[in-house]
Amino acid sequence: MSRATHPSRPDTPLLIDRFGRVATDLRVSLTDRCNLRCTYCMPAEGLDWLAGPNVLTNDELLRLLTIAVTRLGVTDVRFTGGEPLLRKGLDEVIAGVAGLSPRPRIAMTTNAIGLSRRVDALRAAGLNRINVSLDTLDAERFVEITRRDRLADVLAGLAAARAAGLVPVKVNAVLLRGVNDDEAVPLLRYCLEQGYQLRFIEQMPLDPQHGWSRADMITAEEILDRLGAAFDLTPSPTRRGAAPAERWLVDGGPADVGVIASVTRPFCEACDRTRLTADGALRNCLFSQAETDLRGPLRAGASDEELAEAWRATMWAKLAGHQINEAGFAQPLRPMSAIGG
Repeated sequence: MSRATHPSRPDTPLLIDRFGRVATDLRVSLTDRCNLRCTYCMPAEGLDWLAGPNVLTNDELLRLLTIAVTRLGVTDVRFTGGEPLLRKGLDEVIAGVAGLSPRPRIAMTTNAIGLSRRVDALRAAGLNRINVSLDTLDAERFVEITRRDRLADVLAGLAAARAAGLVPVKVNAVLLRGVNDDEAVPLLRYCLEQGYQLRFIEQMPLDPQHGWSRADMITAEEILDRLGAAFDLTPSPTRRGAAPAERWLVDGGPADVGVIASVTRPFCEACDRTRLTADGALRNCLFSQAETDLRGPLRAGASDEELAEAWRATMWAKLAGHQINEAGFAQPLRPMSAIGG
């Protein structure tokens, strides 16, 4: 970025913002499509998916990821969706990123449907870590939440990830009031037995229906109260850094449980994330109202450094926080399934 345009910006190629935060963690949405229809994420009929020509090709995606890693200091790449396993050529994309120098750490967040058949190939391509979304252990509730009868597939995917050595396997769970909010303890017991790391996530205002209600959200405090009735929880001595989860040792450890309290305990001051959507838009915050189009300039012949400059400018404009708890907050136009987790 030209210092003549932004004279207060430090002379660094990194993705720094006006508050001194440096983005090194890139979240990449590979597709907005999903094979589940979770009630808090999308309507039963699904959404209007991105048209094929609007989605970055694998070559375009790898070019932008190469810029991020080699020019902008990105050290961690996480593939999300929608459901990233639906992306054609996923193995090749992962292998391409794994071949970059310096090599970034590569993770993926998935619903795990079909993962059991593909996990060995993904691991061989270079995948290092995996997070699996799982909100219930009850088959009927799974259908109620996701509108699909696929719990057995998810559990099989989790087991396959563990067997393939993608450890620690992490589980992401959202508790919904009146639906599965009695499963905090069973979910943690299950993860402890299986050797998975559980992370509860407060439900965020990112649904396409804009039906999120603060009163309906199960808060971090409620989650910890429910867990504390069955387990002895003590704060983890491990430094949190930019990690989104606050962690507690369970019954003295070494196992722990995390809570990502994006709404009630924001961690914006330590945020190190930058985001790229499946159609090539940059977002400097999950809740941003603005995006920067990279697909257009890329296809129009922009150089790598021109694309890098646009990325730096986007991150320099990042706000101090997501403003969920401030008057006048408005949800972003895109839902979570289109932004990427």
